[in-house]
Amino acid sequence: MKGTVVEGTIQKLFEGHHMNYIECINVDFKSTRKESFYDLQLDVKGCKDVYASFDKYVEVERLEGDNKYHAEEHGLQDAKKGVLFIDFPPVLQLQLKRFEYDFMRDIMVKINDRYEFPLELDLDRDNGKYLSPDADRSIRNLYTLHSVLVHSGGVHGGHYYAFIRPTLSDQWYKFDDERVTKEDIKRALEEQYGGEEELPQTNPGFNNTPFKFTKYSNAYMLVYIRVSDKDKIICDVDEKDVAEHLRIRLKKEQEEKEDKRRYKAQAHLYTIIKVARDEDLREQIGKDIFFDLVDHDKVRSFRIQKQMPFNLFKEEVAKEFGIPVQFQRFWIWAKRQNHTYRPNRPLMPQEEAQTVGALREVSNKAHNAELKLFLEIECGQDLHPVPPPDKNKEDILLFFKLYNPEKGELRYVGRLFVKSSSKPLEILTKLNELAGFASDEEIELFEEIKFEPSVMCERLDKRSSFRFSQIEDGDIICFQRRPIPESEEKIRFPDVPSFLEYVKNRQIVHFRALERPKEDEFCLELAKNHSYDDVVERLAQRLGLDDPSKIRLTPHNCYSQQPKPTPIKYRSVDQLVDMLVHYNQISDILYYEVLDIPLPQLQCLKTLKVAFHYATKDEAIILNIRLPKQGTVGDVLNAIKEKVELSHPNAELRLLEVFYHKIYKIFPLNEKIENINDQYWTLRAEEIPEEEKNLGPNDRLIHVYHFTKESAQNQVQIQNFGEPFFLVIHEGETLTDVRLRIQKKLQVPDEEFSKWKFAALSLGRPEYLEDSDIVSSRFQRRDVYGAWEQYLGLEHSDTTPKRAYTANQNRHTFEKPVKIYN
Repeated sequence: MKGTVVEGTIQKLFEGHHMNYIECINVDFKSTRKESFYDLQLDVKGCKDVYASFDKYVEVERLEGDNKYHAEEHGLQDAKKGVLFIDFPPVLQLQLKRFEYDFMRDIMVKINDRYEFPLELDLDRDNGKYLSPDADRSIRNLYTLHSVLVHSGGVHGGHYYAFIRPTLSDQWYKFDDERVTKEDIKRALEEQYGGEEELPQTNPGFNNTPFKFTKYSNAYMLVYIRVSDKDKIICDVDEKDVAEHLRIRLKKEQEEKEDKRRYKAQAHLYTIIKVARDEDLREQIGKDIFFDLVDHDKVRSFRIQKQMPFNLFKEEVAKEFGIPVQFQRFWIWAKRQNHTYRPNRPLMPQEEAQTVGALREVSNKAHNAELKLFLEIECGQDLHPVPPPDKNKEDILLFFKLYNPEKGELRYVGRLFVKSSSKPLEILTKLNELAGFASDEEIELFEEIKFEPSVMCERLDKRSSFRFSQIEDGDIICFQRRPIPESEEKIRFPDVPSFLEYVKNRQIVHFRALERPKEDEFCLELAKNHSYDDVVERLAQRLGLDDPSKIRLTPHNCYSQQPKPTPIKYRSVDQLVDMLVHYNQISDILYYEVLDIPLPQLQCLKTLKVAFHYATKDEAIILNIRLPKQGTVGDVLNAIKEKVELSHPNAELRLLEVFYHKIYKIFPLNEKIENINDQYWTLRAEEIPEEEKNLGPNDRLIHVYHFTKESAQNQVQIQNFGEPFFLVIHEGETLTDVRLRIQKKLQVPDEEFSKWKFAALSLGRPEYLEDSDIVSSRFQRRDVYGAWEQYLGLEHSDTTPKRAYTANQNRHTFEKPVKIYN
């Protein structure tokens, strides 16, 4: 079998029926969004898993006549290019181009437009226009639809499901993960075309405009089967029809599935026992963990039937670790009120006589499926195991960790039994022996008490009894050499408490430049409790920057994997952890930018990004204008005048608000800039033309926008694009006069401008104008501030990203190049 159903989404359709694919081909459909299925041009996309090449199916139509030899020589674009098929496969997989790259926005987008496809597809239509002259015309290429793969959602996420008719009957089925339901043909076909859907009228008696919304669930891939081959494809198969390697793989998968099912079904009959030993503590402390004693998920675990006597379980342990039963002593763990987890007491003989299921941890009030134990093994002088020593109420089992300040290392060195009435002074020689120190080395002792929510590690009084210091079974004592006073300043963490505090709070932060938000530049090891000043000072050192206040930080959004829109204000957070937290998650990424002035000073200023359009040059530049927040629009325009080249020294400027290619506002000169938000719309500055300053009593100042028109489900949709502008319309002026002025203003070549249409639009409805129409009669005399819904529309194709220009051609104003200046 050389193919799969909808990329392998459905492995088994129905009992007794199987898709026996002989061969398949992937075909992409490329078209304008308004075309129906039969009007498409076919573009073949290779499928390397099926064929080494498509020579079997396809030949490219060659250039015809003299074009073959002279098209490139004379620069002509009238050569014929296309695809002809030598043969079609029995199974046709068609991918509808629902995703494409948007060059304007620099992102991938999903196309949700209506796209019809038939139940039957005749590829012999129009006298075989898709077929090569060498094709076998005796084969009838009539296909019937077998399955529809649907994508619901957008380009950044969604859900796939499929509509399938396994036996090509009239009954369709919807396969949605593990849920399979019967569906009718309308649901499988028509409702997957995409496009728009109209909500039912809430007030049928009123003449309301129906509300329509885009359908985000639509067909993504189609599978057609050639009717003449359906009996060979839709047929019963037995085991011998399946390749041997697939039979082996499927059998193994089935066995693993059955094992998991049995494991789950019998889980209530078993207990998981996790056994920690000294070896685990030595391996983990100082590497994987620093607090407490062991990570129980990384120790040896046993799956034991709950009815097994514990003494029999000890024999299992003897086989695993090579420790005879008589030398084993097990301690049960307990979770303390301070959230630490320590060995609490050894199991009593009567407990070991019980079943495994009867045992439970001290802190666990229910018989759960997991039991944690510590295996105590005592070794003699020959390192062979010996019976564990007797333990009474006076005996305390303590665990010891050694800290090396010079290396900043912590490690486990062993455990000891001590009398509760004895003092730490009495075991100093033994501790020095465990550490490999001289017997008279002066050491300091600390008790590791807790680490949540904060670290608590206190110096242990060597002259007070363990009982007085409230030391009990399972407690941890950390010790180190006594620091030399003159070397203490050179050591980063001179004692155990400072080291554990560091371990608890250390945080590796990945720093990224804000202008390159996807590239890690470097990492710094910081502490979660570092202050704002600590963080920027460390970052300034790494960047070689003298003034840390010129650094501005921006936090990371864990969900979008992008910088948050708002940077961190100067000293607005107390600690590093406050910079990294995002809802209930903690990130390890921060974005930085180096400012030209200190951040406290910048925060008193307002920065606006303004696009300035020259009156005499065919380009636009982006300016970052920085002024005190109390400044006005007039101050902004004055600042712009100092940065740009004006048409004449006394030129006046204005500031516009442009959103989706429409002018929504002209800012008054006295408006405060602290109220202006340039995050969602564009601020545009331009010179005020002289003709607008001297308007006659009957002149009109109107909005002029570029637009294209699209049709969807008998609804006309207006799409604006390009740069909008104002235009003075004089009384009695015809469209012919206005056309000449607009062509001169935009500098559009005659050949192209002759194709443009002019319309008066009000609330999105175009009324096309004739050359003899008086333009001013179509527009009301009103304040231009609120006239953005009534405008003169220039209808032409939007070819902005694709247009190529010769050296002496001027660009249209709506296609100006943009330069960015800071």
